Amino acid sequence: MTDLSAVRINASLYGITFKLGSVACFIIMAAFLKASEGLPAGQLVFFRSFVGLIPILVFLMLRGKLRESLRSNNIWGHLLRGVIGVGAMGCGFFALTKLPLPEATTINYAAPLLMVILGALVLRELVSPARWIAVGAGLGGVLIIVWPRLSMIGAEGGANQDQMIGAVVALIGAVLVAIQTLTIRTLVKSEKSSTVVIYYSIMSSILALTTIIFGWGMPTPWQWVFLICAGVIGGFGQILLTESLRHSEVSALAPFEYTSIVFSIGIGFFIFGDVPTLNMLAGGLLVIAAGLYIVLRTTQPPSGSGPDS
Repeated sequence: MTDLSAVRINASLYGITFKLGSVACFIIMAAFLKASEGLPAGQLVFFRSFVGLIPILVFLMLRGKLRESLRSNNIWGHLLRGVIGVGAMGCGFFALTKLPLPEATTINYAAPLLMVILGALVLRELVSPARWIAVGAGLGGVLIIVWPRLSMIGAEGGANQDQMIGAVVALIGAVLVAIQTLTIRTLVKSEKSSTVVIYYSIMSSILALTTIIFGWGMPTPWQWVFLICAGVIGGFGQILLTESLRHSEVSALAPFEYTSIVFSIGIGFFIFGDVPTLNMLAGGLLVIAAGLYIVLRTTQPPSGSGPDS
């Protein structure tokens, strides 16, 4: 093995390690937010964004990139992304408090599937028949997961209604995540990745703070701990994600994104007593398979052999 090959392998391993670390951080963050049940989603978004901004600022400061990261050529683009992102985050956090952790996590993976649809409709991107089949299969998996919740419409019992609403809101959140991706793709054409990250946290903090007019709850001592931990760990997760992309290509890291479902099942079972249902496991497998196909085919270099199959 040449020295160059060894360097590439080591860099890839670092990237994968950072990626797994970021996935674990985001799932632990979600668990802390789920444990904060009882507080409004806007309050959860604020603490996640504002507290999470602290480790990001420190990280950029230590690397000497804080000043250049604050320079922006598209403030209005950041604001638009912030508005959509706060909506997506709010929906996701609300769903966390109403659904088992594995279900809320898996439904969120409808976003890459919806992104293919939006890319075709809005950006006029060409989508091969095989990719449309993958999208259909993935959305079918999402339907398998949420159908038991949607079938509770009209059922008696507050818990049933909460889970039904949580499933619907989770789906809305996935749509907003897909729309948000369109704005990010526009932003990165003129902005550094660190600028996109830091302005998102700033805009999210400001926008989420405005929800205080709708009434925030006074956190209990334990909820304060959960909120602060969620923000700090979420901030570190963002740093690890950024570092993973510095060491490895997106195509190499994409499969490891779906380890979050495994982490969420483990944490959901041992911490919250959530036992994954057959619908969740079957639908989750379809979502993972479809998502992996779409992501890997999107990031794979053209082979010159025509449309993907």
